[in-house]
This record gives sequence, structure tokens and C-alpha cells, in this order.
Amino acid sequence: ETGMDVLGRIKRLIVRRCYRFSYKSLEELDEDGLEPEDALEAVLNAQGIKKTLRSRSPHRARLGEKLYVIESFNFGGTLLYTKGKIAREAGEEVYYFFVSAKASRYAD
Repeated sequence: ETGMDVLGRIKRLIVRRCYRFSYKSLEELDEDGLEPEDALEAVLNAQGIKKTLRSRSPHRARLGEKLYVIESFNFGGTLLYTKGKIAREAGEEVYYFFVSAKASRYAD
């Protein structure tokens, strides 16, 4: 599966309103004066996935699950950094969207 296939799946989930925000991501957006919609717009505008990480957090449901870093602009031109995963709930694919979401600091 290519990065574009994954990005397409993520975008389709967002369009179908199948996403969730972590408390942390909502706090980060708020601290940067951004709304959840800004993060949604940035992912819908994305041309690709910046990188794929393997989770090493002991708090994650599955060790080594894939986290997708997407950096893109919202409709207003603000560059956002987002990190999320595709998760399943009740047998449905749900992009448990933001593990993290904030204004990009232009750093890796």
C-alpha cells in the first residue's frame, strides 16, 4: 500500500466524518489559536504523507502501530503539523485522527 493509498483512505474517512481528536490535539490547536476544522482542512489539502512512524508508546493500544505525520496548509494558508492513526472501532475504520495537531514550527 502506497502513501497515496493511505492518504486517500484518511481523506475519505474525514469526508465521511469518521474521525476523532485526542484531548492533547485539541489543547495544542487551542494554544495555537486554531480550530479542529483547521486540522481537517490541512489533511484534506495534503499532497502526501510526510512520514510514517511506529508508535513506541506503552499507552498505545498496539505497540508498533503506524502513526502518520501530515504537514499541510489549511484553507487560510497556515501550515499545520498533524500526527494520527487509522484505528478501528466496532469493526469500522475510524481515523482516530489527531494524536497531535498544531501550527507547524518548520522543524522535523
